[in-house]
Amino acid sequence: MEDKSFGRVESISKEHRHQSYWDMFATWVGANANNGTWYVGGVIAACGFATASTTLIIVGVITYFLLALSGYMGYKTGLPAMALTRASFGLKGSFLPSVINIVQFIGWAAVNTFIAATSISYILHDVLGWPVYGKSGGLKGLISGIIVMSILHLLSISMGEKSVRIIERIGIILVFILVIWESIVVFQNVSLSEIVSWHAPAALKMTPGQAVDVLAAFNLAWVTAASDFTRFSKKRSSSTWAPFFGANLGLIWFAMIGIISTIATAITLNHFDANNSDPSTIASKLGLGVLAMLVIIITSTTANAVNLMSAGSALTNMTKRLSLTFSIVLVTIVAVFVTFIPIFYSTFLNVFTAFLDGIGMFLGPEIAIFLTDFYIVAKRKYHVDHFASRTGKYWYTGGINWIAFASWLIAVLAYGYIKTVAVLANSVGATFISMLIAAVIYLVVSRMANHGQLQED
Repeated sequence: MEDKSFGRVESISKEHRHQSYWDMFATWVGANANNGTWYVGGVIAACGFATASTTLIIVGVITYFLLALSGYMGYKTGLPAMALTRASFGLKGSFLPSVINIVQFIGWAAVNTFIAATSISYILHDVLGWPVYGKSGGLKGLISGIIVMSILHLLSISMGEKSVRIIERIGIILVFILVIWESIVVFQNVSLSEIVSWHAPAALKMTPGQAVDVLAAFNLAWVTAASDFTRFSKKRSSSTWAPFFGANLGLIWFAMIGIISTIATAITLNHFDANNSDPSTIASKLGLGVLAMLVIIITSTTANAVNLMSAGSALTNMTKRLSLTFSIVLVTIVAVFVTFIPIFYSTFLNVFTAFLDGIGMFLGPEIAIFLTDFYIVAKRKYHVDHFASRTGKYWYTGGINWIAFASWLIAVLAYGYIKTVAVLANSVGATFISMLIAAVIYLVVSRMANHGQLQED
């Protein structure tokens, strides 16, 4: 009997799937070819070019392999990501992953909006003579930018999944032009050998482990959004390989330009400040002008189309009273207010790194449990007709799978502890270790519980 408190979970049938391999590839390239990725590249530039670029590739391959695994779940079941967590966390228990997803995707939307709003403040400076953000009186330009970006986001998500596909296609072309343009400007002023040999001052240097955690948190954010898009895929390869290669291309492509341009700016000015890693500041210092700022604004819109759709999808998993369209509009409005938070802190970088740390701590273990349940415990077989039933196998105890909750909580606490162990935190980071802890505990205890049930039967 259907559980009315959760509503019907609708799977996308194969005849209604229209996303080709290249549609999906473009979606995931565009998801990472944006301001946030550029900024992350600028942040990890503090490791030096060799460490930053190597860590970028290794972490990208690992995390987006998990993205491909999550993408296949959407293709296999036709269900959105947060609905799928009902199988591992329970019908009511899935509220935990949903809340984490809503918070993190609203956070990412706010990050991209803030960076794009900074670009608008530069444009308003050039056109109207307003002070840029960061200077006395510059807050007016930033607030105007946030308002403009919020209107653009509402327009971009007004057509739902179709609008995302259109925006991504336009965004990829513009991003490609910007990256080539900036690369030419950078290498006209600084040689590759200078960039490779550059090192951050000792007081500002980032360890490899810190870089791993920054990149893992950034990349893992997309894993819980994969099924929201791959369930529309026509073929299995469109749900797995297309996200894997597309997300990695966007990541390496744009983070690398963030690394290179941040180091080039530091060499040119003979001064390194990670707070100046955002695209708007770098584009201004490199003299790229208004056109570059406009591209930054558009790429923010492409990334946030995915962020806001995923946050809206997570919200619909928590209540049947809100349609997907209304949920997306609601989270977009909330994201507007969240965007103002960095204004009240000393630097945007402090807010950004604290946000990433939170994602790694709370999201990593959730993903580990989510994937372990489907691929190992359930052996890739979910019963879709049980996803909204109090009498189904996913009701567990009062709607919550306490094994998943306990595994998640232990791994979250382990993350905090690992951060205090310098030899681990500075070498491999805390994220992947805490994920492994969550997966192992969940798998062992789940099998013990299943074995006990079989003996009782």
